[in-house]
Parts: sequence; C-alpha cells; structure tokens
Amino acid sequence: MNTPASLPLFQSRVVPVVVVSDAAQAVPMAEALLAGGVDVMEITLRSAAALAAIEAVARAVPAMQVGAGTVTRASEVAQVQAAGARFGLSPGSTPELLAAVCAAGLPFVPGVASPSEAMAARDAGFTLLKCFPAAQLGGVEVLKAWGGPLPDLRFCPTGGVSLANMGSFLTLRNVAMVGGSWLTPAAAVEAGDWAQITRLAREATEAVAALRATR
Repeated sequence: MNTPASLPLFQSRVVPVVVVSDAAQAVPMAEALLAGGVDVMEITLRSAAALAAIEAVARAVPAMQVGAGTVTRASEVAQVQAAGARFGLSPGSTPELLAAVCAAGLPFVPGVASPSEAMAARDAGFTLLKCFPAAQLGGVEVLKAWGGPLPDLRFCPTGGVSLANMGSFLTLRNVAMVGGSWLTPAAAVEAGDWAQITRLAREATEAVAALRATR
C-alpha cells in the first residue's frame, strides 16, 4: 500500500488561503507574500483560473511553495500535480481521495471535523490534518480537547482564523500552522494592491516571530 508523501519544507507557519479570479494575479501575489516573509500559499480550486494560477507561480516564483487547496475529488489530483502544485489540501477526505494522493505521491493535508475523521486519516497514514472549519467547530478549545486522546496528530486550523486569534492557535502543541484568507483580501487582489498584501504578510510573520521569542 502506498504511504503519504512528506510536505515540502517552508518557513511560514501561516498559510494564505487564496482565491484568484484571474491567473495574472497569481505571480505578483506570490511575490508580495514572499516580500512579507510568507513562503507558502494555498491556491484553492474555487475558480476556473486556479490551475493556471498554480502553474504560473510554480514556473515563475520557485521560492514559493505553492499548494492546491479545496482538492475534493480523486480526479483533481493529477490536474494539480500537472499544474505544478507541490502539495494539496482539502476541507475533508474520502478513502478514494486519500488513495489517489498516496498513489500519485502528492504531499497532502486532508481535512477533518471530528476525532473519528482524524483517526480514519491517521489509519491512512496522515498525521498532519486540516481542522476545518476551525472556528465553527469550537476553535482553540476543540483542538485542546483533541490533543489529549490524539497526541500523535498535528493540525492546521483553517476557517475563522485571523491575525487577532492566530496566536492562541499557534501556542497549542498540536497546531503546526494556521490557514487563513485575511492575508489576501479580495478587494486588494482585485485592485492589484500588492503592497497591502506584503504588509499583511509581514504583520503575520512578525507576530509568529514574537510568539517564538516568548516560548
């Protein structure tokens, strides 16, 4: 049986969750995030431009670890790999999807919303999981509760995470990183305000550094 591939190495503990309406937005956005110290991004399959955007970043910005988000079907695995995605993420998981990413060798973060789902993903070989939707499930408190019976699992909470509350997640021992859309607000992306995105990325990077300094 195939086993999950390891995620690529990146420094940021904040993963921007990105929706693009035009693939031309992707490269300047990636460069703006890098300028703010964020070296990873999740381009979600929520628009027709997503695959072209992933391909553009993978080709033009090699320092950016670009992943494909909202991968929900086994048939999408080959598509995101062909586009150049270095890893994938999903809001959930199915046996078919997990089998497909393992067979393809695509590093992957499946989504879970309960201990049973987390245990099923662990049985399939995955130990880094996306907790989604984190805020609606109970936020920090639910991840604290999962940490007791599932101490060998780590999570990337996504959904309702912001600059204001990410520190409370990142201080948990079972949280590896957080995902959020606040770093790439739609209005800034549509306006091409890349300076704002760099500023938001730098704020997040500095907040993470401050957390590390106090631990």
